[in-house]
Amino acid sequence: MLALYDVPAPAKLNLFLHVVGKRPDGYHLLQSLFVLIDWADTLHFERRADGALHRHDQGDALPPDDLCLRAARALQAASGVSFGVDIHIEKRLPAGAGMGGGSSDAASTLLALNRLWGLNWPRSRLLPIALQLGADVPFFVGGRNAFVEGIGEILHAVKVPVTPLAVIKPQVSIGTKEIFSSPLLRRSKSVAIVAGFPAVNGGHEVSQIHQTSLVNTGHAGAENPGNVLKSIPSGPSGITQSDTDLHEATLEKLTELAVSGWGRNDLQPPAESASQEVSEALHWLQTRYGNSRMTGSGSAVFAILSASQQNADDSNASLGSNSKATSEAKANGSLNISLPFDLPPKWAGRMCRSLEAHPLLGWAAD
Repeated sequence: MLALYDVPAPAKLNLFLHVVGKRPDGYHLLQSLFVLIDWADTLHFERRADGALHRHDQGDALPPDDLCLRAARALQAASGVSFGVDIHIEKRLPAGAGMGGGSSDAASTLLALNRLWGLNWPRSRLLPIALQLGADVPFFVGGRNAFVEGIGEILHAVKVPVTPLAVIKPQVSIGTKEIFSSPLLRRSKSVAIVAGFPAVNGGHEVSQIHQTSLVNTGHAGAENPGNVLKSIPSGPSGITQSDTDLHEATLEKLTELAVSGWGRNDLQPPAESASQEVSEALHWLQTRYGNSRMTGSGSAVFAILSASQQNADDSNASLGSNSKATSEAKANGSLNISLPFDLPPKWAGRMCRSLEAHPLLGWAAD
């Protein structure tokens, strides 16, 4: 029996998330920096000859028809392959967190079955299937940290330095519909403008995920740092080598600002209004690390750690009920360690680091 075991499906964090508009069909337009982190689910795949598709849960219960099965069906239909699969899922990522757990599982399913079924499709053939499954799935299939636009389908790959983070998931989960329909939802007045390319909204469609582009931010201020670069190339939309260098430098600057805490999450005020737990979790991190922010539509929150904060926490990471998890993480050589303080009952949390790329980046050719 052919099989793939221990396939990772990492979570993501939104270092910032700005709501910049709304489409006629009701979908909101976003701009965000998506960053992969080393908190992940683990999936196992066993190929079947009869074409049947099955999921076997390990850990928390999943919906009867989760995204993994939908991903498998979509790839099976698109390719015409006769194989099936048994999928075993070890859930470690909390549900309802805004960390993309279900989307990441679906993306890893596409990448794994592309290999297990012998398709060996390039990433460009997988991305349209990924977009049918959900707006976040193309990001995980793309495999690189990215500046994201549109409803999540326009991606610009960026390099993010390995960054230590503290992540907390309170018990509460808040519906995405409730967040986006809240009267407290504000729209960012300053939009990062992507220029120099003819694609929709000046950006790239998912099939052009790994190209870079020029980003020019709006007004200066505490949340809006002003122009990253003041000049935008004019002329034809084709890219010269000098244009490419300029685009990469601009995205690098935008990423640097985001890692240092620039921007905000426009979905955070509605979430805090809907749940006191979100506010409490933000306060926990703000008090200890001097910064905190919600990811996605919540309810998970995170803080970016300085080197000194990370060193202090590393030396005090074996407190309370988290000591066993810390010992196991260190024994396995993982960068993850438990939070250096006890959380309220039924809250989850851990120390994480950002990833330079998805662990399965090499499983599909660009």
